[in-house]
Amino acid sequence: MKRVVLFLLTNLAVMLVLGVVLSIVFSVLGISSRSMGGILIIAAVFGFGGSFISLLMSKWIAKRSTGAYVIEQPRSGTEQWLVNTVAEQARQRGINMPEVAIYDSPEINAFATGPSKNNALVAVSSGLLHNMSQEEAEAVLAHEVSHVANGDMVTLTLIQGVVNTFVIFFAKVLAGIVDNFLNGDEEQSGPSWTYFIFDMVFQVLFGILASVVVAYFSRKREFAADRGAAELVGAHKMRAALERLKGNHESQLEGSMMAFGIAPGRSIGELFASHPPLDARINALSTQS
Repeated sequence: MKRVVLFLLTNLAVMLVLGVVLSIVFSVLGISSRSMGGILIIAAVFGFGGSFISLLMSKWIAKRSTGAYVIEQPRSGTEQWLVNTVAEQARQRGINMPEVAIYDSPEINAFATGPSKNNALVAVSSGLLHNMSQEEAEAVLAHEVSHVANGDMVTLTLIQGVVNTFVIFFAKVLAGIVDNFLNGDEEQSGPSWTYFIFDMVFQVLFGILASVVVAYFSRKREFAADRGAAELVGAHKMRAALERLKGNHESQLEGSMMAFGIAPGRSIGELFASHPPLDARINALSTQS
């Protein structure tokens, strides 16, 4: 419930901010919201604006939705090892030290998030610490640090912004065409209820197709992060970590945290999966030493 409420409040705040921005833009430029230019502006503002605001808030949302505890002063040998390992891997990758956190969950998982490669968070589950060897955990951390060093958070945000823009734009254009066809002879001061219904329907349909595109790029970034981890700690450690994940609990991560986690969640099909199958990832590492 806490995650749902946080998600709804965050999205409400984002919508309000973007609504204010659009009102200012339209009033200053004198553009009609129903013109092609107006629709494109709406699509771009909500498409990119929502994605980038979510990116900027990603660390804050991740900490509160998972209840992650950020290690500021290590309280145990395990916490000290975590901080030291991430620090060394970040140094090797030439990025600033990410924040390191632990969240309570029985699943074996970890995730990276943050607005940039020099302002990031790497979090691991308590289940990972209890069920993985130190070498396997080191490989997982290297995978997450590689996500950060590769700039995957920003890359996928840009991709999400582009597809969001196309989804909103084409949904509104087609909804307008259908609305004009159904109500062409009726005088109206604004969009009819059919416009809003078809706008929502088209956004859902196009959104499903767009999720396939985003998932495809997410899977590509997983392979790249695996290769980066293999370069940092050795392919044998990364393969061992992936083998361990085969007996994992179902992932409880959501949204962008799922995309940059180490373990896949349950998916309807491979086209919609944010992660490649574990066997495919293990096989892809077979050529690396």
